[in-house]
Amino acid sequence: MAVSISHLGYRKLSRVIFEWQAADRASLLALFVLIEVTSHWLWCVFVWWRQDLYGSYVDMGLLYPLWTGVTLMLVFFFWMVSRTSPIRTDTGSLYKWQAIMITLYSLYIAVVILVMGHSSLVAGVSLVGGAMLGMMLIRRRYVWKAFLAHIALIFLVTLIPYFGFTIPNLRQMTITSFPLDTYSYLTFSETAAIESAISASIFQNGTLSWDTFNQLRSSSAFFWRTTHIYMALPKAIFIIYMFRTLLLILDNSKAEIMQYANQDELTQLKSRRYGLTQMQQALLAMGDKQDFSVILLDLDWFKNINDNYGHDVGDQVLSEVAQTLLKSLSEEVIISRYGGEEFLIVLPDTTHEGAMTIAKQLRKDIAQQVIKSDDNVDFYITASLGVYTLTHEERARIQNEYKALALEENTQALAEPRKNRKQLDRRQGERRQERGSHSSNQAGAQQTHAQKRISHRRKRAAKEIVQAQLPSDICQRLICTADKALYEAKDRGRNQVVSANHMLAAEKDKIAVLYATS
Repeated sequence: MAVSISHLGYRKLSRVIFEWQAADRASLLALFVLIEVTSHWLWCVFVWWRQDLYGSYVDMGLLYPLWTGVTLMLVFFFWMVSRTSPIRTDTGSLYKWQAIMITLYSLYIAVVILVMGHSSLVAGVSLVGGAMLGMMLIRRRYVWKAFLAHIALIFLVTLIPYFGFTIPNLRQMTITSFPLDTYSYLTFSETAAIESAISASIFQNGTLSWDTFNQLRSSSAFFWRTTHIYMALPKAIFIIYMFRTLLLILDNSKAEIMQYANQDELTQLKSRRYGLTQMQQALLAMGDKQDFSVILLDLDWFKNINDNYGHDVGDQVLSEVAQTLLKSLSEEVIISRYGGEEFLIVLPDTTHEGAMTIAKQLRKDIAQQVIKSDDNVDFYITASLGVYTLTHEERARIQNEYKALALEENTQALAEPRKNRKQLDRRQGERRQERGSHSSNQAGAQQTHAQKRISHRRKRAAKEIVQAQLPSDICQRLICTADKALYEAKDRGRNQVVSANHMLAAEKDKIAVLYATS
């Protein structure tokens, strides 16, 4: 199927980069070139039609062979986008046709740039914008080689006039007081500047009247400047539009990737990894007098639901429970699917009593929820919950222990350089005795370097102590503690809420009684 103008819609372009096949992208590039060549062909028609007005500015003898070449390129690229295009019918030689297309277009646009008067505007848009657009649609290696060839051509065109060669130019100079028979690229810029000055002299008092508008419109400088704008501006606008579309595609793709990475597809809750990341960030952002609570929720007898009703119903249960959690909890609460039928609920700045109240209410809400399957079978589900609260006193104790441990480790790390320093001093003394003053200076330099290294380590150790807050596995410790309470709820018959804080307190009481009776 050939590419047509209708493919230029925004939604179509947004899928070109990632969804279209290589043949489709090559055909689309051929369509873009066809549009550009068509604009050049129309310009030739316009100049031929108004040659009585613009014939003195354009070398008509050079226009006709240029027009013929433009027509041949128009026919070729029209064939490339037609239904009989070899790009579409012979995918085995797709890369060969891509190379042919980019080679012909590169030669064509180079000739256009040369004969149009070496316009920096046209050359810049074609060189940079055209290359970037081509890399989006066809094999990048071909476009890169064509780009390098264009750069080489720029150097060649710049150097050729120095060797006495004249480059054909479509622009017909209208100033007769200069020796135009010796025209070259070097004199073109100077002559164009003088033409611009003559055009500027048309203005009276810095204003443009209706009487002088026709004079300005028919001036050589005005004609060629508008020609260069006509050749470059639409192409530049289109290329910028394409890259704007590409950036939107990348933004949307990034958003989708982040959504898939951070969100559980079935329950629409946060994924396990993202939930743990947010949990850690929330824990580090807690104030000095704030408690931090964690609830681990597990659905009871979930395997039996899958076995009796099927995995589709099991997925339905997970999805409905997730919606219940979202409706029952505030936006500040971090809810994630921890794995399987387990859900992790993080409650920043929540006391243990508040966390227990929330957990008990969640247990009731889930137990009262009716699950309606597609087989018109209604059933209920229950959940077991384990709760653990890291109080601000406990968090401060962990921070102090962690800082003390970090200080001890850094002290040991600093003790080793001191030992090495003593060994270095002993070796330096031996060298001073053996080598004299020269050895003494060298050893002194080594000693200074060692002192700087030790000072740097001390500063780094101090910085680590200041930055130390909590162990890196603190989140897993909290979850494991809540998990123990969850297993206790399972052992007690399920559909229960158990506090890990109460369990730990009871264990401490047992240990105290044991020591008291021993």
